[in-house]
Amino acid sequence: MLIETARYELPPEGTTLLGYIVRRMHKTEWLVISSSALAEGQTASALEYSAVYAAVSSTSFGRAYYQPQFNRAGDVVTEADKATGAKITAKLESTSPHYKISYEAVMPNSDAFTGSETITGTTVGLRGLGMPAPSKFKFTSGKYIAEFEGLITSELALSLIGKTRIRAYGFLNLKDNQGNSGRLELNRAGDISIKINDQKTSNHSFAKITWINIQDPAPQPA
Repeated sequence: MLIETARYELPPEGTTLLGYIVRRMHKTEWLVISSSALAEGQTASALEYSAVYAAVSSTSFGRAYYQPQFNRAGDVVTEADKATGAKITAKLESTSPHYKISYEAVMPNSDAFTGSETITGTTVGLRGLGMPAPSKFKFTSGKYIAEFEGLITSELALSLIGKTRIRAYGFLNLKDNQGNSGRLELNRAGDISIKINDQKTSNHSFAKITWINIQDPAPQPA
């Protein structure tokens, strides 16, 4: 069942900024796929899949139901990804002069994804309010190390009828310790394109994503 990312990340009962970020990172199936690629010796594919995770764990697509409550500097939130058992932790490092957030996802097999983003402010444009965040990430699996660095901008697309949307766009430069390198680009439609070792490897679309294996209710007898 496909559900909008923002409905899961901004649950009806409300959440904090760190709670939202932790939920946003509940896409660690991509790290499982990356580890499987490594087990098969496919290092370029592992770089691709972990890069996809870096991008989608940094973004939301869907309705902006509300603004999360602000945390205090030093606050930490941890919540497991039910789909994989990964332990997700986010920490608000500072609030001045910018919001700096660090986070990690630790998989049951000890693979780890770490990263940080700095929300530098808000820009106003014809397409909405933008919140650019220079970001750095690292994925480690045994001796394998992949690194990602770039600029991801979250954007609120305002609506006159009260249905403001959240989306994102930006890029990440990619490299690993196996000699692979490349670039990921994300557009406002939620489409990702990736080029590794000067070869276009794939396109993905993440405006909607399957989070947990949610089953539709069974039909009731008449």
